[in-house]
Amino acid sequence: MNVIAILIPVALLLGLGGLAAFFWSMKSGQFEDMDGAANRILIDEEDD
Repeated sequence: MNVIAILIPVALLLGLGGLAAFFWSMKSGQFEDMDGAANRILIDEEDD
């Protein structure tokens, strides 16, 4: 029973940390251009 008393708060803290990281990434614009990286690899640029 003591293990459950430790694991439940740890799981809640990890979940809240992941949720906070997700909201931070949304606020900082990490998901603004979802197609740009996918199309950038297809562009053939030759270095001179």
